[in-house]
Amino acid sequence: QVQLVESGGGLVQAGGSLRLSCVASGSTSRINVIAWYRQAPGKQRELVASITTGGDTAYVDSVKGRFAISRDNAKSTAYLEMNSLKPEDTAVYYCHVPQNWPYLPFDSWGQGTQVIVSS
Repeated sequence: QVQLVESGGGLVQAGGSLRLSCVASGSTSRINVIAWYRQAPGKQRELVASITTGGDTAYVDSVKGRFAISRDNAKSTAYLEMNSLKPEDTAVYYCHVPQNWPYLPFDSWGQGTQVIVSS
C-alpha cells in the first residue's frame, strides 16, 4: 500500500503563491495517478488536479492557468504549484492515489494541509 504526507500549506494573501508537496512511501512503483483534492468548510471534497505516470495532467476549470501539478517519480513526490491565489481557494488540500487494480487494491489519502487565502 501507499502512504502519503502533504506539506506546504499556510496563510497567504490573495494574489500570492504556494507550493504543496506530497511525499509517497510504500509501494510507490505501483502508483499510476496522483491527484490533489480540496475541501472547503461546508463543501464537498473536489478534485483539483491529477497527473499520470506519463505526465498527462487534468485540472478543474476554476484553477486552470493558475495551478500546475507535477511529479518527480525518482523522489516519489508530487507537487501542486498554486499561483494567483484567491480567497475561494481556501481549503484543506489532500493528496490522493487512487486504486490501481490489481497492483494497488485500495485508495490512499494524505492527512491534508491547510491553505488559507486572505483577501
